[in-house]
Amino acid sequence: MTIAILSDIHGNYTALQKCLDHASAAGADTFLFLGDYLGELAYPQKTMNILYHLKESQKCFFIKGNKEDYWLDYEKNPVGWKEYDSTTGSLYYTYKNLKQKDLHFFKTLPFQKELKFEDLPSLTICHGSPRKVNEKLLPDKENTFEIMEKNPSNYILCGHTHQQGKIEHNGKMVLNAGSVGIPLHSNGKAQFMILKGSQGTWDYEFVSLEYDTEKVITDLYSSGLYEKAPYWCKISEYLLRTGEISHGTVLARAMSICEEKFGECNWPNVPEECWEQAVKEMLKRSL
Repeated sequence: MTIAILSDIHGNYTALQKCLDHASAAGADTFLFLGDYLGELAYPQKTMNILYHLKESQKCFFIKGNKEDYWLDYEKNPVGWKEYDSTTGSLYYTYKNLKQKDLHFFKTLPFQKELKFEDLPSLTICHGSPRKVNEKLLPDKENTFEIMEKNPSNYILCGHTHQQGKIEHNGKMVLNAGSVGIPLHSNGKAQFMILKGSQGTWDYEFVSLEYDTEKVITDLYSSGLYEKAPYWCKISEYLLRTGEISHGTVLARAMSICEEKFGECNWPNVPEECWEQAVKEMLKRSL
């Protein structure tokens, strides 16, 4: 049995297709998706169409990520997001491009699931952790070891951190598939993971692939997204090319600049001038 595990696509349909092609060539017969399907990048329906097609043609399991919670929460209370705003413009763009079919699909997704396959150890799949969608499972953190000890499966498959890796503790293992769409510290390569099950055990392989990142960057401009979330998209562009500096890191700096200048800063009210300064400070490569 060969399983492909993909997480954190974030609307990167070009990287997604590259990963799926590689997985199929490797003999994958089951696909696990660990959430954060959209966000940051352009033309979200292209990503959703790929997922829907695969769902109809292959054995697939889907888990909800924190981004899916964003879209569903905004549907209930549509305030605070706006166009032409680096803090929320990307969120608003993605939401406005969702269809009711997409929102219904997100509503059906569990945030964690235990999977059992014949004669193989069970797998717990989640986005952040088995107890919370946005909780990070990091090495040398007590919450990670506590969760591993209490979890019924010996294997936890997750994403959310955008970094591939494994954690072992008391005979159990966490495997992070990394990010298909905007991975960290990968030199811009798309990431996913393959599990092969045989003779009662799982063997894992972390995969990193080069793909047409310039096409994804061109989409930011042609879609109009760059105008709607200018500094957020500058970070996306930098991240796609280098694999360095997360959106959250730059956001934290922009908010600290805002607090220094104005005495306080409450998300999502981060002035563009603060974004501009943070981006200039933190993105070392000229865009």
